[in-house]
Amino acid sequence: MGHLTVADLMTPSVISVQRGTTFKEIARLLSESNVTAVPVVDDVGRPVGVVSEADLLRNRSAGGARDAGALMSHPVVTAEPRWNVVHAARVMEEHRVKRLPVIDGEGRLVGVLSRSDLVQVFLRRDRAIQEEILEEVVTRTLRLSPSSLNVEVSEGLVTLSGTVRSRDTVPVLVRLCQSVDGVVDVVDRLSHEAPVEDVRPCRTPVTAGEEETSVHAEREERS
Repeated sequence: MGHLTVADLMTPSVISVQRGTTFKEIARLLSESNVTAVPVVDDVGRPVGVVSEADLLRNRSAGGARDAGALMSHPVVTAEPRWNVVHAARVMEEHRVKRLPVIDGEGRLVGVLSRSDLVQVFLRRDRAIQEEILEEVVTRTLRLSPSSLNVEVSEGLVTLSGTVRSRDTVPVLVRLCQSVDGVVDVVDRLSHEAPVEDVRPCRTPVTAGEEETSVHAEREERS
């Protein structure tokens, strides 16, 4: 069981500019390419910053910057193709950025990952989510019998029902299902088998008079 990677979702055909690219050229590129930001790269293709629509509008109000080198936001936060989508999303959230330039082992730009790319994960088909939970989570990871569980998926919402052997298995199963790509939330309707030590024979209720007679008889038997 593994998440999609940055390489699976990134846009590989990247429009970039260099430090000397002018304000007007950047504005034209953003408009023609229907993107909201472009990476700024050095002479060997390594990202050194990002220029966004917000940077252009901010400069339009304040004035002073005429090229990408002066307009760009830096240092740039980058991602690697091998990262899984969960890690990439956390980096975006931590640094409060909407996109991550993706670099290869030599630091050169090879793609861009945006928030909209990450949203694609949640467009995964319900049937594919259900199959991964049953095959990877239930059978292979937890070694449970699929026949003892019912997994329903609707619009990314997973509902688990059925019986598992141990109470401790329930939170583990729920957590693993939550980590499957495309899952929006998990509804837990699971039950668990009672431990053997918890199953005790029931005592027949005894009245106060019967208990006193029983104690008296036991004393006579001992004397």
